[in-house]
Amino acid sequence: MEKAKTNTYLFEEMKISKAVLSLVIPTVISQIINVIYNIADTYFVARIGDPNQVAAVSVCMPLFIFLTGLANLFGIGGASLISRCLGAGERDRASRVSAFCIWTSFGAALAYSVVMGLASSRLLPLIGANEATLGYCRSYMFYTICLGAVPTVLNLLMAHLVRSEGYSAQASFGMILGGGLNILLDPLLITGLGLQIRGAAMATMLSNTVSLMYFAILMYTKRRSTVLSAAPGRYTVSGRIPSEVILVGLPSAMMNITGVASNIVFNRLMASYCNEAIAGLGIAKKVDLFGFAIATGMTQGVLPLLGYTYSAGMRERMRSAFRTALGYSLAASALIAVILYTGSELIVTSFIKDPLTVKYASMFQKLICLGAPCISVNMMIITTFQATGAKRTPFVLSLLRKGVLDIPALYLLDHFFGIEKALWATPAAEALAMTAALIAFIPLVNNSLLRLKP
Repeated sequence: MEKAKTNTYLFEEMKISKAVLSLVIPTVISQIINVIYNIADTYFVARIGDPNQVAAVSVCMPLFIFLTGLANLFGIGGASLISRCLGAGERDRASRVSAFCIWTSFGAALAYSVVMGLASSRLLPLIGANEATLGYCRSYMFYTICLGAVPTVLNLLMAHLVRSEGYSAQASFGMILGGGLNILLDPLLITGLGLQIRGAAMATMLSNTVSLMYFAILMYTKRRSTVLSAAPGRYTVSGRIPSEVILVGLPSAMMNITGVASNIVFNRLMASYCNEAIAGLGIAKKVDLFGFAIATGMTQGVLPLLGYTYSAGMRERMRSAFRTALGYSLAASALIAVILYTGSELIVTSFIKDPLTVKYASMFQKLICLGAPCISVNMMIITTFQATGAKRTPFVLSLLRKGVLDIPALYLLDHFFGIEKALWATPAAEALAMTAALIAFIPLVNNSLLRLKP
């Protein structure tokens, strides 16, 4: 009975369907809550009825998404290495990995906040801000990035690291705590106190700070049993820890960074049309995050199990975990795609009533959501490579997912067919990236590492 309470039992003996669900359900829920609180910003700002403020949130979003890239660089890379260390019985090395991830991500987030604060006046016009939105962009960016970068990055990082030990529910609670608080603070600050877009930004910063405090308390209470440590004395750059963390985490970071580049290109193209188009794209992309949340939650949740079983040599259990998680992810993402497509106009009008903005947002949402099932396959394959410590293949696949395929396609479609057809670049790029991922995955199947059939 006592053994059943340990994470070793979850990784090594628990029925695989139960083990996968116990890891992915809390993670998926936390990702959905995270999406809801991101949407809450757009929703409550949109209720003001000013497309310029909605457009400002959309313009700033790529810069904020970059923080997720930083967190994933050290969080996914660190979680993969920690789970593999635990599978191999290397607890001391796992502890040093956690200290490296925490302090290096802190420094990177702090540097980013300073650079963005100094460069905002020149940077914002380059990524789509105009005379009508520049002031709103500065206000939103000040709170979410200049003041909020460190708590945002560390909050997301700690969720990854806590999850690497199998504490998926505890990690998800921290994310849900922050997301729930953000949802409560948005109406209070945006409309209740009349702070408008500034209130949305303040709500995001405060909620991430509270969530980070929860993770700090969690680490302290579990200090006698957890391998995670923020002690400066545990920090090290030896033993190939930096290269293992960064190179494995880089594909996940690149998906966010190239996603930033993709969003900037989208915003600049929309800026040549009207602010309603920018606002519509912002709403559509926020809503489409539900499909991405399913895929992300599934993969981040199952990564520790894949990494542990791979390092421990439990190949059949690893294969079973992969098949189970992929099946759940595909089914859920397909359902989300159907809901978003069929209910596009109803969903969009719940955000804003401006007819032109509704027209653009509904059209964009229908196109973007078509890629949801492809994303679930792409993410699961990339994560499986990361769980085994692979570096080159997941990096290439992540670039194909965002940046390499969709940006050129976007320009070409916009040039020949206009903006109404250009958004086909998103689902088309996802389908091509999935094809490449499946081709890259063939050697693993042939080597019987991950047979698709039992």
